[in-house]
Amino acid sequence: MVLVESNIPPLAQTYNKILNNWSTKIVTKDEKKELKSENEHEHEHGTLLENLPVIDLVGLTSIDERERAECAAEIARASSEWGFFQVVNHGINHKLLRDMRREQIELFNAPFSKKSSCGGLLNNSYRWGSPAAVSPDHFSWSEAFHIPLTKISDQTCFCEFPSLREVLVEYAGEMQKLAKLLAGVLIENLGQEKEDFEEAISCDESTCFLRLNHYPRCRVSTPELMHGLVPHTDSDFLTILHQDQVGGLQLLKQSKWISVRPRKDALIVNIGDLFQAWSNDVYKSVEHKVIANPKMERFSVAYFLCPSYDSLIGACKEPSIYRNFTFGEYRTQVQQDSKLIGHKIGLPRFLR
Repeated sequence: MVLVESNIPPLAQTYNKILNNWSTKIVTKDEKKELKSENEHEHEHGTLLENLPVIDLVGLTSIDERERAECAAEIARASSEWGFFQVVNHGINHKLLRDMRREQIELFNAPFSKKSSCGGLLNNSYRWGSPAAVSPDHFSWSEAFHIPLTKISDQTCFCEFPSLREVLVEYAGEMQKLAKLLAGVLIENLGQEKEDFEEAISCDESTCFLRLNHYPRCRVSTPELMHGLVPHTDSDFLTILHQDQVGGLQLLKQSKWISVRPRKDALIVNIGDLFQAWSNDVYKSVEHKVIANPKMERFSVAYFLCPSYDSLIGACKEPSIYRNFTFGEYRTQVQQDSKLIGHKIGLPRFLR
């Protein structure tokens, strides 16, 4: 009998090891009960969301100035009140989205050993689980490729997946245009000039990222308590997400977790930490997570609009809520916190 190597990383083994190590530490019964109660509370209070803002981007290209202004106002309002919104008629070809999903599935179906050890595959950007997790609630049941855009045109990064390169190049270019369009609306909404912003803070192909996500079926005894991706905010200006129809994305609003119903024709946009800091908390970077699924796997692709590491992030108007910081400084602090305590702290570290 020929053994077929699994394409799934050793998530269960790693999670159980974290769970056992955590259980053997000096942890009181009350602390364990509190952790279980928090996780159960998170999952019980996710309800289907009917009114996540849906914005038709046709309005931005209308010949009617009033329609353009109304569409821009919808984007700004959703960014302030929700930090999340969906866009339709976004200009991204549906065939391109289908091609990206097909290539993504083929990539993640490769044996785990190939994904984790193939020299140079997508700039060695493969990751799985949560290396810094110190307790079960910090563990993510997922795998991903977090790819700098500077590498997607490099043929040496694609090993046995040559057709993936062509699709990624086109996909990244289209997402870049959409992200810059939306960012321009948000910049001008606060009375700032887009050109001045781009001169001070460059977000282009040399600084942005794509993340290909795969959430395998969760095979532990209590999958209902497992995160596919732990609660977090995004360390960028904005994120554009293309997800499948499985569902599992939840966002935090008014201290309650709300499930986002997948919409086939829509892309999801969310505000990142940098836009919140730049806007002096006018735009909201909202905590979100993915719930693990015991029955179905889930796929998504996220585009992150990021500046160069030396870009200085300051408020668009004074007085500012946060002190000035570079993107590199912010990323370093996030990584240090994640390594030390198992999770990100983010903007509160930079309050004045």
